[in-house]
Amino acid sequence: MTACYLDHNATTPLGMPAREAMARAIEVTGNPSSVHAFGRDARKIVEDARASVAELAGIAPANVIFTSGGSEANNTILRGVAADTIITSAVEHASLLDAVPDALRIPVDADGVVRLDALALALEGAEGRTLVSVMAANNETGVVQPIAEVSALCKDAGALLHVDAIQWAAKRPLFEITAYADAVSLSAHKFQGPAGTGAILIKDGVAFEPLVRGGGQERRRRAGTENVVGIAGFGAAAAAALQALPEYARIGALRDRIETELSDGARFYGQDADRLANTTCIAMPGVSAETQVMAFDLAGVAVSAGSACSSGKVEPSHVLLAMGLSKDEAAQAIRVSLGPDTTEEDVDRFIAAWRDLYRRTSRAGEAA
Repeated sequence: MTACYLDHNATTPLGMPAREAMARAIEVTGNPSSVHAFGRDARKIVEDARASVAELAGIAPANVIFTSGGSEANNTILRGVAADTIITSAVEHASLLDAVPDALRIPVDADGVVRLDALALALEGAEGRTLVSVMAANNETGVVQPIAEVSALCKDAGALLHVDAIQWAAKRPLFEITAYADAVSLSAHKFQGPAGTGAILIKDGVAFEPLVRGGGQERRRRAGTENVVGIAGFGAAAAAALQALPEYARIGALRDRIETELSDGARFYGQDADRLANTTCIAMPGVSAETQVMAFDLAGVAVSAGSACSSGKVEPSHVLLAMGLSKDEAAQAIRVSLGPDTTEEDVDRFIAAWRDLYRRTSRAGEAA
């Protein structure tokens, strides 16, 4: 039985363009910082990929800084920008929240959308140089944040804006984020590139202290020999992503079918907000997320309980708690995230598995 993969927000299958680019790059010998022909060959791979990522983002290649992934990108900006006050939303990724545990947290509404009134008040009371960080779209619910409005508030207050666009990239046009943000974080493996490769997209004039030091790579903004093979895959995935954006209309229709067909028994969180087309956060009342994930796995369907970066934790999702759910409610929610390879048959299989588990647990509850 072929497994059905519905956990694309955790990581996506490596796409063929990235595979082919990485296979070519692995044959190249040379450090991109070396001046001889071998080094120049490696440097060309890095700079070609930088140009592809820049094109996806609608920015200049010089404003792309390669990192080891999205978590490093988030940490670099949040810890590296000189700021007296740091403000984030309450539903950010753990790599951001843990990077600045003493930051001021802005609440969200019941759909998970940042409260602009609370942000305005926080900015009004902020002292010194201020950095605001609000994600473009949530990794657990897919809920989209009003980045244009957040940016306007930041500009009025003279604050810098960082946006974690790791889930957004390749699902919606990235220039819609880079047009407003001073710094943006990306991760290649969220859109069919390799894991272990990410980027910071930085506006001219935005300074920060490097998180990784000890070399002049990436224009002295991130030390360490560049991951040439991973970066090659990143560039190819970025180029392919530009062509794949229209595919999310089909993916959105599949997500909507899941929600329509399971509307009798399931609860959906963030459903009334603007969301990424591929993501739904579903609760099965009375059944823990851990039980659901295991049951779906046995049925050959891969889903997750919240963020994959929080695997092993037993606490309910901080995202759902911030949206006003009780601990019990939050502990019953799973995330289903579709991708370009998701088919109608995959959705059929998930729906059948969900209904089967719901019937079995409902009967067990009645018997008890």
